[in-house]
Amino acid sequence: MNLKTIVPLGLSFCLTATNAFAHGGVNTPEVLERMESMKTISEAMKRLSETSKGALAFDAEALNAALSTLSKEAAQVAPLFEPRADDPKSEALPAIWEDFEDFEAKADALLRAAQSLEGRIATPDDLGPALVTLGTTCKSCHDDYRE
Repeated sequence: MNLKTIVPLGLSFCLTATNAFAHGGVNTPEVLERMESMKTISEAMKRLSETSKGALAFDAEALNAALSTLSKEAAQVAPLFEPRADDPKSEALPAIWEDFEDFEAKADALLRAAQSLEGRIATPDDLGPALVTLGTTCKSCHDDYRE
């Protein structure tokens, strides 16, 4: 796939997290905590995406802050899913706990990707490759572990 295909596809998975993780009516505290973390990841990705589309002015400091936020939240993904908690509002698939080792590996791939990009967005040209890297990691996990 080329850059023009991967970026929109990967971002669509990440950016829909805000809609997919509607928090109203969630009764399970562990699920709510996971949803809040995913919402934070989605917001960071949205900052990157909106800037790449020109909807937001390029601001290297803000983009690198978004990457730092992404790293912080990515480090919490697997631990937040360790307790097998469910809620009717959750879109987490049972496959997470059926192959938790793979889920952890995918969460770690997001963490490593975000960490490798932190502080490295200096020009608008840096943004496209960063989004490809991040979008690919988001998509790989969402394809297998999210409704």
